[in-house]
Amino acid sequence: MKFALTIILLLFVATVFAQDKTKANKLVQFSGIVTDADSNMVVPYVTITNLSNKGQKYAANYQGFFSFIVNPGDTVVFSAVGFTSKTLVLPRTIVENKYTAMIQMKSEVVYLQTVRVNPWATVEEFNKDFLSMKVADDDMAIAKKNLSRQSINGMKLTLPRDAQEISNSNYRYNFDRMMNVNMRQTNPLLNPFAWGKLMQEIFNGDKARSSEDK
Repeated sequence: MKFALTIILLLFVATVFAQDKTKANKLVQFSGIVTDADSNMVVPYVTITNLSNKGQKYAANYQGFFSFIVNPGDTVVFSAVGFTSKTLVLPRTIVENKYTAMIQMKSEVVYLQTVRVNPWATVEEFNKDFLSMKVADDDMAIAKKNLSRQSINGMKLTLPRDAQEISNSNYRYNFDRMMNVNMRQTNPLLNPFAWGKLMQEIFNGDKARSSEDK
């Protein structure tokens, strides 16, 4: 009787061990997508590490999708820059040969210490720069510079004429041309008085030379 009971117990233990071994050797296609927990936007290129399989690493694509082979009960870690790492333990009992999950990762907020930048190394350097600092002119000083004689003379040379000045200039030009329309400029070559004056100047010049010779 004891011998039969021992045989039954050994058969039961062997059956349980065989079932556990079968479950341990079962392969499952683990697939899913990684999204942001706050915005539901996909997280691309997430690094996936299977800690139960000697740290085997996988990677999600640019759309956050991943798919690789695991064993039931494996521990998988999801990590990405700017996000808090997330650990997922797969169920030990998976009926089918595939398992799907949606992984949501939280954004990682890093608080940096406040950095205060001082442009002056010492108080003496600050006092020196402060005393030598050139203060900008106020509105009154700027107005006096703009109304000075030098500034106005410079604007006369560079400032273009406005429409009123151009209109006045054209009006004066047209008026002078209208008033002098009947006046003709005479040719000095046809003027006998001009010829007489020229001859007299020539004669006077000859007289001056003859007096100098004597």
